[in-house]
Amino acid sequence: MKPGKNDIPVKVKISGRQLSELQKHTWQMCEAFGLDRKIENYKGTRPISLYSWDLDCIIDVLWLALDDEKEYPDKKSEGYTLLHALYVYLKNAHKDVHGC
Repeated sequence: MKPGKNDIPVKVKISGRQLSELQKHTWQMCEAFGLDRKIENYKGTRPISLYSWDLDCIIDVLWLALDDEKEYPDKKSEGYTLLHALYVYLKNAHKDVHGC
């Protein structure tokens, strides 16, 4: 999907362990028209531009991952905490820019 003139990207910088945790779940984004490759290839050195449809997909994937007892049995683990913080941050960024 190509952005239109009224589509506003949200620029976020995700790096380190948080990026690694996100990249574990890119296989769930395979239907998102290249978002999986965009996240897999992202190195975390500069902000990445995410449009509303990208954020919708990532937020849904993170919600599913965080809710999966097999993936994160310990809700106090570092991986879970980092991914949850990213989930909250992206959800708030989406809400601030797009009002949803």
